[in-house]
Amino acid sequence: MKKVLVYSSVVLMLLAGCSSKTPAIDETQTGADSSQMESAADADTVVVDENAGVSDSTIELGEETMSALESQMQSIYFAFDKFDISMEASTKLQTNAALMQNKAAAFNIKIEGNCDEWGSDEYNFALGLKRAKAAKDALVAEGVNAERISMVSYGESNPVCVEKTQECWAKNRRDDFKLLP
Repeated sequence: MKKVLVYSSVVLMLLAGCSSKTPAIDETQTGADSSQMESAADADTVVVDENAGVSDSTIELGEETMSALESQMQSIYFAFDKFDISMEASTKLQTNAALMQNKAAAFNIKIEGNCDEWGSDEYNFALGLKRAKAAKDALVAEGVNAERISMVSYGESNPVCVEKTQECWAKNRRDDFKLLP
């Protein structure tokens, strides 16, 4: 009787913890290795007050420069259920790092991790944070000061495309880069 109770409890926990969404996966893609999906506690999170220590006149003066520089920074994209940096993303990060060290050296950087709609909210927030951490580590390796970089995960809550296609979901698996005064 104990075994039946234990097994039924385990099955109920598994069913209650799983997302009701089932992704359509290309045959060329594989699911995440459980060893890759570490706990979100491994990634550093920093809360940044965008206006701390900056006068209103400085913000107004710098907004044109900030938005012009932000438009030059490129978002990077990730494979389904992954947070490792591809060769294409690495090239974009090198370009972004050069910009951050030269023209944008006076600004702090915020990395925004995003996911597609597949998976639970908790899983996607953790995955978005891991994607932001991977980008931060790559930027630091390129010589950007880690103290200037903060991270945030939006999970699936900040899509750029809402169609139900593979191409659209791929656009939502990204890191965006913003400048802070």
